Amino acid sequence: MEVLVAVIAFAGALLAAITTGALIGRLREEASGWLTAWSITTFSLCLALGAIGVGHLLGFAPLTFRIYQIGGALLAPLWLAIGLIQLLAEKRSAQFSGWALGVGLTLVGGVIMLIDPVANPDDFGKELPIGNTFWDLWPEQLLRVVHVVVLLILFISLMVAVVRWRGGDDYDADNMNATVVLAPTGMAVVGAFLFPVPGPFVAVLLGGLSGAIWYAVARPLAPYEDEEDEPAPPPPPPPQQDWQDYGRRRAPEPEPELPPLRSGLGDLVAEYRAGETGEVDYAARMQTGGFGAPVGPSGPDAFGGPMTGTMMPADRFGGGTPEYGMPVPQPAVPEYNMPATGVVYAGAASIGATAKPAPNIYGLLTVFTLLDGSGEAFDKLAEETVEAVQAAEPDTLVFVCHGVKSAPLQRIVYELYRDEVAFSEHQRQPHMERFATERQVLVLATNVIELSVNAAKVVPLPSAFRI
Repeated sequence: MEVLVAVIAFAGALLAAITTGALIGRLREEASGWLTAWSITTFSLCLALGAIGVGHLLGFAPLTFRIYQIGGALLAPLWLAIGLIQLLAEKRSAQFSGWALGVGLTLVGGVIMLIDPVANPDDFGKELPIGNTFWDLWPEQLLRVVHVVVLLILFISLMVAVVRWRGGDDYDADNMNATVVLAPTGMAVVGAFLFPVPGPFVAVLLGGLSGAIWYAVARPLAPYEDEEDEPAPPPPPPPQQDWQDYGRRRAPEPEPELPPLRSGLGDLVAEYRAGETGEVDYAARMQTGGFGAPVGPSGPDAFGGPMTGTMMPADRFGGGTPEYGMPVPQPAVPEYNMPATGVVYAGAASIGATAKPAPNIYGLLTVFTLLDGSGEAFDKLAEETVEAVQAAEPDTLVFVCHGVKSAPLQRIVYELYRDEVAFSEHQRQPHMERFATERQVLVLATNVIELSVNAAKVVPLPSAFRI
């Protein structure tokens, strides 16, 4: 029987060591509190299971007994509960309280269990020793307090995870799945130390806790790519031939420059002086350019507002006196680039937004992994930088910084520029140099992804008004 328990213990220790390596590897990519806490749990389980295996093969001693009790009875269940607090807590105060509780109990309990002498050391054998038999009063009471606190935390964590899952998203479902596996397993491990349980069951429970942590960390997390529904097609654009066309004019098509326009009255005087008797093309006189202008597409609309049915000239004094019943001749580009007041000035030339992205648009996506506790400082620095970019960089189309719900220590910055020249100018701005310098003490890792813009809507720069 001792050999069987030793084999089970060594297998569990190997699983715990592998799980610890996986947690540390993931911890390098994503710094989070629950990964750190569960790394301590699996490392403690590895030591405790190794001590159980050695004790069943060679016989227990005060050293192997202390390692088994500190690792399996104190640290493993305690840091399992602290990890669940870090996983489910949404406020910094709760996370900090969890860290304070874990560190305090670890220091106090570790010192007491290392210094306090072991009672009856001659009674050790190859069977798993029961803690109450060999501990004095202080270690025994300390372990009972820790186990009661752990049971309370595990139960509350299980209730919180289930409640959030009922009205939450995929991330809440992930947290619930992990908690449903870890909380009952942790309760069973605590029960094995509170009540006299045979050694094989204790080894199986400790190894099962390592497997539960492996499952909780290694399972795929949301969003699930295989379960995502196909994106719904975008709704068709509203028809443009109804009332919308009657409320606002269309943007004019680009056209070649026309020769200087002449006054229709001057053409009439020239005809009468020359004695022309042929038929006059009155249809040509009705064109936008006035009498004598070449027939062709009209220039840009002089009105920037809705069409009301009342014709108002763009410049009553620049093209001569208008003929009766004929529109006033208009220049190819309005003389004034000011908003139409309905009296003298014409509206600004209409400029359509870019429907297809220009090939020169340059984009970046930067993922910052922050140090624990530096989120507020980074957000304040990013907010000040965004305000400076908005005020001083007209060629920066998009500069956005936002967080990630499932990773509180990650920030993503989207950047779009009109071209690489605008990006170079952006990098030389003093506020960007300040952002690059001050974020170094707040950021753990940075990943930069260069974007290729396939489709975009880019609003043009505002035109400057001329007086």
